[in-house]
Amino acid sequence: MLAASALMFADTRFTRMEEVRAQLSTLVAPIQWAVSLPSDVLNWGSLALSDQRALLEENRRLREQILTLSHRVQHMASLTAENVRLRELLSASRRDDMPFITAELLSLDPDPFTHQMVVDRGRRHGVYVGQPVMDAAGLVGQVTAVSGYSSRVLTVADASHALPVQVNRNGLRFIAQGSGRYDALSVMHVPDTADIRAGDLLITSGLAGRFPAGYPVARVAEVVHDPGQPFARVTATPVAQLQRSRHFLLLFPTPPPGADDEAWDLELSADAVEAARALIGLDADQEAR
Repeated sequence: MLAASALMFADTRFTRMEEVRAQLSTLVAPIQWAVSLPSDVLNWGSLALSDQRALLEENRRLREQILTLSHRVQHMASLTAENVRLRELLSASRRDDMPFITAELLSLDPDPFTHQMVVDRGRRHGVYVGQPVMDAAGLVGQVTAVSGYSSRVLTVADASHALPVQVNRNGLRFIAQGSGRYDALSVMHVPDTADIRAGDLLITSGLAGRFPAGYPVARVAEVVHDPGQPFARVTATPVAQLQRSRHFLLLFPTPPPGADDEAWDLELSADAVEAARALIGLDADQEAR
């Protein structure tokens, strides 16, 4: 205590003590560092652990976000592709002059010798037997059986399917029959001298009243002229994507066979009905008779 008091008195009275104090501070600096070392280590460890926990938590959140965004990207890619297909499908139909409904593929016939499929539209949606079916590229086939909520479609590739077609370039009319293969149709009874060549587009002719005229069916792939034979062998490739399409158009070119006339009249406005009656000169008394 006496030494401390003497040093304090000397520090306040003599200026030379500042140098002594500086020397003593240098001597005790390692001691101060050693004393504060445990506290500094604890603080550094606590900070490192907290930073590590924060980094781990942030890493977990980022991984979850990556998985969520990846799922959304995959879903968006699927929706984008479906949107493109639907836009192509809509552009394949002349929407201004022919009503239609869209349909989606439900299943394919497992029989390898038939080319049929089932779509998710049926009698409840106005589908009828014989209704033409298209995809974004061309004619797919026609409806052969209808239930309440689904329908069976016979494709143009089936061996039992045939339809009248014409060459888009010059209007020559023929019959295109399925060959049992998705990639080939047979053009029947083509005279050996007929003006038909590879690359010609075959479209529906509108004959027989089932398929509307002007829709693409197939493109001529090969024309084989056999000397001495009256007919050439003509093979065409369907333009419809029969093995890949999932969305289709069901066209309504004419009222379904056997439809009730009153039901169709109810779909017309009163002004349209009156205009039609006036056009054909039918009055109320004649209509009643």
